[in-house]
Amino acid sequence: MIDWAYLFEITLTGIAGGGLYALAALAFVLVYKATRVVNIAIGEMLMVGAYLFFAFAASFSLPIWLAVLGSVIGTGLLGAVIERTMIRPLLGEPPISVFMVTVGLASILVGLVEIIWTADQRRLPEFLPNSPVMVGEAFLAPKIAYGALIAVVLIGLVLLLFRFWRGGVALRATASDQAAAYSMGINVSRVFSLAWVASAMIAAVAGIIVGSIGGISSSMGVFGLSVLVVVIVGGLDSVLGALVGGVFIGLVEALAGSYLGGEYKLLATFIVLVLVLMVRPYGLFGTHEIERL
Repeated sequence: MIDWAYLFEITLTGIAGGGLYALAALAFVLVYKATRVVNIAIGEMLMVGAYLFFAFAASFSLPIWLAVLGSVIGTGLLGAVIERTMIRPLLGEPPISVFMVTVGLASILVGLVEIIWTADQRRLPEFLPNSPVMVGEAFLAPKIAYGALIAVVLIGLVLLLFRFWRGGVALRATASDQAAAYSMGINVSRVFSLAWVASAMIAAVAGIIVGSIGGISSSMGVFGLSVLVVVIVGGLDSVLGALVGGVFIGLVEALAGSYLGGEYKLLATFIVLVLVLMVRPYGLFGTHEIERL
């Protein structure tokens, strides 16, 4: 007999966790839509944001809001440096070349973190409320609930910015057609930098939230594997796909972890990935590109 109350509680947990996946996936999609670069190091950039927050809040004892601001700005600067020094020189090269650069970047970032902070797991300062969150009779872990709430608010703000802000309009125009954006006087190179900076800043916030829930370590980049599954399932170039895919994969992981065991969570997500790719190779909401041969 199905325990509907327990199923409802697990579903809520999955949806809340999926909100964090959606936030990180949004950071991934922003870069891909603007530059067509598959940034495999998104999990490591998320990790850097979490460690910068740890440094500012724990090592320098800054107020939480200032530590968050410092980590977001610092990670954004890192995104700008990466785009200018590693990505821009490779424009026009085969996609696999840029992809391998991001693979190497992931290893570099892990190495830097381990050199500076060692590979030991650490706890972030407590800043999320600890009061229980109840939805009807269902209990939701407070850190997951409030983390998901922050993710939803930030996603809404980002979508509004890129809908009405001039820079957001330029980014969307460049993502649609780079040649047309050039002809309209848009500085496409600057838009590329904007995409990397915005992506890195979003990843930093996601890293802070994820780190506050489970702690931080140099292996946080593994979170990026689930994010990669999310964006492939939703569609590499689809913001809607990132949001829907994040919630869907979060739900799949929660159900698999509760009914099959925690060791089956990753297995379940990759089974979903294979099934989706078999039916829709370009993702649930991805653009189906048709080329004349």
